[in-house]
Amino acid sequence: MNTSQRCRIGLAVCFITFRALVFSRVDCATAANTPVSPSPATPQAPAQPLIEKAFISFRIGTPQWMPDQRYRDLLALFEKHKGVTDEITFFSSFTHPDLPIEEIKRRCDILVQRIAQAKALGYRSGINVLSTMGHHEENLPNSLSGNYTPVTDIGGGVCRGSFCPNDPNLQQYVRQLYQYVAAANPDYIWVDDDVRLMGHMPLGLTCFCDYCLAIFEKESGTNYTRASLRAALTAGGPRESTALRKAWLVHNRATITRLLTLIEQTVHAAKPGMPLGFMTGDRFFEGYDFDHWAEALAGTNQSPVYSCERQDAAATMQEALAGTNQSPVYWRPGGGFYEDSTPSGMVGKSHDIGRQVSLLPPSVRLIQSEIENFPYQRLKKAAHMTAVEAASHMGAGCSGAAFNVLSGNDEPLDEFEPLVARLRQTRAFYDLLARHLGRAQPIGLYTAWNKDQAAAGDFINHPGWAMGHLGQGSQILEAGLPAAYQAQGSAVTLLFPQSVAAMSPEEIRKALAGGVYTDVETLNLLNQLGYQELTGMTAEQPHPVDCIEEFTAHPLNGPFARRQRDCRQSFYRVSGYVGYVLKKSDPKVETLARLVDYSGKELSSCSMATYENKLGGRICVSGYYPWDHLHSLSKSAQLKSVMRWLARDRLPAYVASYHKVNLWAREPKSGRIAIALLNASFDAADGLDLAVATSAGEARVFDMQAKEQVIRASNTDGPYRRFVLPAVEPWTMRLVVVGACEASF
Repeated sequence: MNTSQRCRIGLAVCFITFRALVFSRVDCATAANTPVSPSPATPQAPAQPLIEKAFISFRIGTPQWMPDQRYRDLLALFEKHKGVTDEITFFSSFTHPDLPIEEIKRRCDILVQRIAQAKALGYRSGINVLSTMGHHEENLPNSLSGNYTPVTDIGGGVCRGSFCPNDPNLQQYVRQLYQYVAAANPDYIWVDDDVRLMGHMPLGLTCFCDYCLAIFEKESGTNYTRASLRAALTAGGPRESTALRKAWLVHNRATITRLLTLIEQTVHAAKPGMPLGFMTGDRFFEGYDFDHWAEALAGTNQSPVYSCERQDAAATMQEALAGTNQSPVYWRPGGGFYEDSTPSGMVGKSHDIGRQVSLLPPSVRLIQSEIENFPYQRLKKAAHMTAVEAASHMGAGCSGAAFNVLSGNDEPLDEFEPLVARLRQTRAFYDLLARHLGRAQPIGLYTAWNKDQAAAGDFINHPGWAMGHLGQGSQILEAGLPAAYQAQGSAVTLLFPQSVAAMSPEEIRKALAGGVYTDVETLNLLNQLGYQELTGMTAEQPHPVDCIEEFTAHPLNGPFARRQRDCRQSFYRVSGYVGYVLKKSDPKVETLARLVDYSGKELSSCSMATYENKLGGRICVSGYYPWDHLHSLSKSAQLKSVMRWLARDRLPAYVASYHKVNLWAREPKSGRIAIALLNASFDAADGLDLAVATSAGEARVFDMQAKEQVIRASNTDGPYRRFVLPAVEPWTMRLVVVGACEASF
């Protein structure tokens, strides 16, 4: 690299100070049976902005908007099912590398007319820039080429369809690209999820090109080659290289920030105040800096806010931001669930989305989950599952949905009309979810993670290890326990070795001062780090075969004393050997289960135990399949009792009956609890018994057709009222609202 090249990559990182907005809420009259919070210890949730209805969009591929007749047919379909969407969003491309700038201009010239036609019918309309730096190798002969640096992995491999965002030539292309897009007069512009540093096929992790290494040299003070950086990132054990890996995450965060800042400045120079949206997934390698990336997109707007022609919810949001010198920011969290052969993948995506939403500032109100049925073959995902998916993601934190579900070919949309019709039928339910859940954070069981999670392990040779725990709590959650996605306000922390490796001593101690459920591997790591006084127990080597868990007569086991759980170690060797012997280092440790063999001989007098430490924290350690094989009546009942105890009855809600249910519980305003629940089974959930931390005697239950039933509490269980819901159909959602009333809409 010569001197002039080094000068070209001396890029300044622009960090923009973001001022949080305080929104007022409209209170309604307090009901006579005003509910109470789960516990005085529960932190008071901050005031949340009122959301009147869901933010719904359809993303339209080029084969549907470029041909005149096909676009007229599309508008006719939406008009026939008026209300199915508020927004029509146009993809800039249908292949994934960047396009030549002349082609971008040609398409934007067409979009001027397409956007005007959509607005004339009352739709908000915007452009989704599919490729800013490029996704992967596809359609290369017709894509951008020239003096651009491809993204590069640490071994020197490149992706020819994606370019380094730190390359000044690419930045100049991006500037011209967004100038053309802004000139098409959209109501908003979306930046797609190619703005990331991993997954640019055929590569994994990027970018380690010469530009990026030179920038990191300035940041770190060390001149690395790709080979020497690889050696440094992987040297020694996982903890030895943590500091350098964290420094690389800081570098990645800055790379994304620079690109988003360039986009923001380009667009707002042409259209001050125009809303900018960003699509994300779980972005651990990029540093998961969503709050700061939202700041970068908001910018500092010194001119009047760009006004949409329609005065709807999105325009009202713009008006609220007008005095803040910032522009509205939209978000589209996503993940992979493209067909419904494994429905549980939808719930996993909801948990991915919940993490993404948890970092967004309160001012980001338009959060449309990505609903993508790629490659758009109708029988791969049922209309029902597509409708349920949007509702599930709203339960996890979104305020709307962006449907990318129509044909990817220049063909009639007849086969897709039943899908559009089903989504129109579900629209009122989406509006109910948005209004009642708002932007309040889900409260419940938190699978511990943080922005530095990728640095917890060797992300070069074992890129998945540091995040491998994120799905392990899913079986506990689908027993009817509420999910949470941030530490603040959570009732119980599910703790893993990866969690501990990424946490500071202060964060670990704070977790152990609350409620923690964990496994033996994590217990051993905590003890090695000096926290044995707070864990109360140690573990010996496990029994590798033929162990059966047997419940003790402990009160938390209720009527299930002497019940057994055989997870068949000879078949299921989950996470290596299981069947640990727990030893009490404090006599206050209480035993919930022991281990016996197939003859009934005791192998361990204690394999699952609870402990309350000197900080007032409560911990439960399970030494036998703590995260798997949890679906029996006795085990699911035990876990619910344990979680209530760990949380000191601060769970806002849970399913007390024996059903496979995922639920998300919020307290969007004091005195009210809103619960989105999903029957995650192919059996109807009859007699679903929902326990809610409230003193209210009634609950409002809405089905997916937005029909309401009011039910009375059947009994009281400590701070919980129990409500037996009408039957919930297989893989179907319900919204339950308990407490203070709201004006209807």
